[in-house]
Amino acid sequence: ERTETKQGVHTQDISNLCEADLKNCLVGLAKALFGQNIEYRWVDCYFPFTHPSWELEVMFNGEWLEVLGCGVMEQQILHEAGIQDKVGWAFGLGLERLAMILYGIPDIRLFWSQDSGFLNQFKDATHESVIKFKEVSKNPQCVNDVSFWLPKDQPYDSNDFYDLVREAGGPTVEQVTLVDEFFHPKKGLQSHCYRIVYRHMDRPLTNEEANVIHNDIKKNAVDKLGVTMR
Repeated sequence: ERTETKQGVHTQDISNLCEADLKNCLVGLAKALFGQNIEYRWVDCYFPFTHPSWELEVMFNGEWLEVLGCGVMEQQILHEAGIQDKVGWAFGLGLERLAMILYGIPDIRLFWSQDSGFLNQFKDATHESVIKFKEVSKNPQCVNDVSFWLPKDQPYDSNDFYDLVREAGGPTVEQVTLVDEFFHPKKGLQSHCYRIVYRHMDRPLTNEEANVIHNDIKKNAVDKLGVTMR
């Protein structure tokens, strides 16, 4: 007999075991996303392909947040797939919606953006990364490369160059990336090439304005880091 807690073809014990496995696994998923000490609750609900069914909610920023929906799969679906001797459970969650909440992304359309100002914020992220989305300018980028030989007679660290670029360009510098490096056997020198993306938050930045900053960066790199421009 079908009840609120089981399907007609299931015993109560089978339904309980499936429910326990489902909830244990999905609470683990929620804790991996939101932290081990989260407050959570299960809410009974209806989905057409599972019974019984639940929604998992977690307390986030003082409010209950729906994370996912789940339930014990309707046995008829398994039977029609040729599976006669097993039970199962299913769940679904909106990954984009969760990412918007976890990272503070204001517009779902950004997930389809090819703008490097957005993509680079998450390029090296792992499941343990703590990332807060930084607003990206809607104005066009100005992109300049700079190549130089590293000094032979003093140590060089790319982080020093990144700091120098940020100091010279301030908020106008959106990205700095090492895009190429090689060793010249005849010269005995190591070469680095960096790509610098300039962009203003409030207005379009002209190439002339970007070039002024870029030339200042090149001069400072020579004076402070001992590099030789190529």
